[in-house]
Amino acid sequence: MRKTWMIENLDCPNCAAKLERALNALPGVETAAVDFVGKTVTIAAAEDGFDAVMKTVIAETARVEPDARIHMEEEDPRDHHGHGAGKAAVLWRAIGAVALVALALLIAGTAGTALFIAAYLLAGYDILLAAGRNICRGRIFDENFLMSVASLGAMLMGECAEGVAVLALYQVGEWFQDRAVDKSRASIASLMDIRPDHANRLRDGRIEAVAPQDVAVDEMIVIRPGEKVPLDGLVTEGVSSLNTVALTGEALPRDVRPGDSVLSGSVNLSGMLTVRVTAAYGESTVAKILRLVETSGQSKARTEKFITRFARIYTPLVCLAALLLAVLPPLFGGQWMEWIRRALTFLVISCPCALVISVPLTFFSGIGGASRKGILIKGANYMETLARLDAVVFDKTGTLTRGEFSVTKIAPSMGSEEHLLELAALAESGSNHPIARSVLAAYGSGVDHDRVSRVEETAGQGLMVQADGRRIHAGNARLMASIGLQLPETQEAGTIVHVAEEGVYQGYLVIADRIKPTAAQAMTELKKAGVSRLVMLTGDRKAAAEEIGARLGLTDVRAELLPGDKVSHLESLLGGGAVAFVGDGINDAPVLRRADVGIAMGGVGSDAAIEAADVVLMDDDPAKLPRAIRIARRTMMIARQNIAFALGVKLAVMLLGALGIANMWIAVFADVGVAMLAILNAMRAMK
Repeated sequence: MRKTWMIENLDCPNCAAKLERALNALPGVETAAVDFVGKTVTIAAAEDGFDAVMKTVIAETARVEPDARIHMEEEDPRDHHGHGAGKAAVLWRAIGAVALVALALLIAGTAGTALFIAAYLLAGYDILLAAGRNICRGRIFDENFLMSVASLGAMLMGECAEGVAVLALYQVGEWFQDRAVDKSRASIASLMDIRPDHANRLRDGRIEAVAPQDVAVDEMIVIRPGEKVPLDGLVTEGVSSLNTVALTGEALPRDVRPGDSVLSGSVNLSGMLTVRVTAAYGESTVAKILRLVETSGQSKARTEKFITRFARIYTPLVCLAALLLAVLPPLFGGQWMEWIRRALTFLVISCPCALVISVPLTFFSGIGGASRKGILIKGANYMETLARLDAVVFDKTGTLTRGEFSVTKIAPSMGSEEHLLELAALAESGSNHPIARSVLAAYGSGVDHDRVSRVEETAGQGLMVQADGRRIHAGNARLMASIGLQLPETQEAGTIVHVAEEGVYQGYLVIADRIKPTAAQAMTELKKAGVSRLVMLTGDRKAAAEEIGARLGLTDVRAELLPGDKVSHLESLLGGGAVAFVGDGINDAPVLRRADVGIAMGGVGSDAAIEAADVVLMDDDPAKLPRAIRIARRTMMIARQNIAFALGVKLAVMLLGALGIANMWIAVFADVGVAMLAILNAMRAMK
């Protein structure tokens, strides 16, 4: 059983990491994932184990307040705003503490000392309590411990102003940091602001505004110009244009008329539409997209996991280093007070928050930015895999080609092309096969069905019809052989339909799937991006597949494959760099799951695509794939920048502190500044 909660006061990345470790250690818990950016915790466990889970969640997230408020996933995350008032109070406490320090500096003696102590407690009583509580639980090393030791040490050494300043500046820095994180969360949420506010339900000729969840399948809704489409459905009345940029990333409007489908999350631009609902809100496109993006933080990248493990080891190590810095030099002739002061400064700058916040925030920003471009990435781990792709394997039909067959060649052996096409159209007039539809579309003029008096179909071969008193055969070479016609082998890129009239061969038509307009450009961009292997796996004839492969510049084409063959061929490509498979998400689910990263194209509204794939391209454009790789690589670059920047600055200031050049003021400013700059840099991944 899997449940998700929102946690209002999950404002500390280290707390999030500790909570995740504590939950995963509980008996009966299969997996637990805490998303600091999304403020959620998702747990898979036996149903009777959730009482213990809830106790752990509350104990780990309550901090000073024991009544941590936790909300079930059914509630709208936009209704929760965290402890905004509490954060503001922390800021005012810090300002009050600074005012008391200023007053204490003017008053000597016992009164001044009392003011310093009051200022100290006002600035950081919550930090001291949290540190004490965690020590009692055996969890010593965190940012509360670091700040408590550094500030208490300064107070005991008589550096009262610095001791209070450490806590006050740390609280102010935390306030700015929380504001920056909240702003980035809001910015990311605004990228996916496709949730409909209401639906105009049509009942008994009256229109009433209701929640989208209250509209049942097959009920009618009205969508006015300027409104969001609240539910998936079919247009029954009206003509309009839809802005689908929130779903596909493409700004070009899509025209709809009666009989066309509309997807929730689109915006109606012009005319009024009456729509019959085809999916309940929970199964609508907008709900699936929001679920996917909101849960993307649960699948962590290796970089995120490394930073979490690093922070867990890093804090005890810097505490040990600070202890050695305070003790060893005085043993060899140094001044005790000076080296203790340096050690305390060393502790202040060592807080790992900049790293632990900025890296997951970078990935979440990248996922949000990709979503805005119509690219849904299910988690940071898949983004990391996208960034290091070495090979991309494609399905053909619906992926590199349109999946729409058309007549590309008419080759009469006698008579005219018009006569050959007419014979083929008469033969195919009673069929609904895609090949028949393409022949009829090429013929253009409607076929008079009264001309056809008899139809016989031979499975896997073709058709024989009696038209205008003449026998017409249309089908493959085996059908022609069955009536005594031996044909030479024809190498054509497509499906060949041979036509005979009264036993006399008349010629053939070539039916082929058209390559998507952006497919060749996409292959060129993938090669420029360093993808060395571009492979196509298809069940189509070898000649047709190789012709498409040559036109697109693919490095390998494997044709005439059964669905099961695709898995084995894909497995033969695994083992080197990362391999992606790109398919339609319906017939290719086994291959999508077997690849390092499965990518579904044209996934709008497709349950199979969203279920089977790790990445969903929300339209049929192959050019989205190199864009997805560029976004993934840029996100990874920003994450590495934050790691290098945060570690570099911290190590430099720690060294300066150890040498006595940097004091506590510089250390606090450096710590806050690094965190703020790393957060701002992380938000660049949204662009």
